[in-house]
Amino acid sequence: MSKRVLVVDDEKLIVKGIRFSLEQDGMEVDCAYDGEEALSYARSKNYDIILLDIMLPKFTGFEVCQQIREFSNVPIVMLTAKGDDMDKILGLEYGADDYITKPFNILEVKARIRAIMRRTERKEKAEEAAKIIESKDVKLDCEGRRVYIAGKEINLTAKEFEVLELLMLNPNKVYSREGLLKIVWGADYPGDVRTVDVHIRRLREKIEVNPSEPKYVHTKWGVGYYYA
Repeated sequence: MSKRVLVVDDEKLIVKGIRFSLEQDGMEVDCAYDGEEALSYARSKNYDIILLDIMLPKFTGFEVCQQIREFSNVPIVMLTAKGDDMDKILGLEYGADDYITKPFNILEVKARIRAIMRRTERKEKAEEAAKIIESKDVKLDCEGRRVYIAGKEINLTAKEFEVLELLMLNPNKVYSREGLLKIVWGADYPGDVRTVDVHIRRLREKIEVNPSEPKYVHTKWGVGYYYA
């Protein structure tokens, strides 16, 4: 799928040059020439990256960047005047990911764009992987809050799921009953540690072939519970 880029600058020749070069690389490019137009584009479409000049009519690049950050984490590269370090610092403070100084070489612009997109893709893949936990024949869909054992979905209560999720995210780490109660139920929960024992027993009855000889959720006698 081609990448979508928003280029924002009131100097139309600069925009034209960037657009032509990025389109040559197979990217889809939208162009805006003032801050108001840039915000309208950013709100109505999903972009892989935004190139944003600082000196713009209607809204400055700083204001545009700040407002975009209220609804989107899209990578933003600020276009700054040569040698103006304060603009670079402010741009990063307002939520920009990088900056390029004018006048710039279009090859540098494209190299920066590719580098940022690679970083973003790696981060997204890592986040996606974190949503699914797989161990042995247990698959935990953290976002959908579903559990599968050998491909078969197992219905867990909310607390049973949270206990299993915590243990699977930290394999071989032993949690005391008090620790589990505090993390899963909260420090203000009025119940006692027997609540944890009951939920562990019910969880084992649902996910273990033989709950008395658990394969997944184990007991460290005198200490607590762990997943292995």
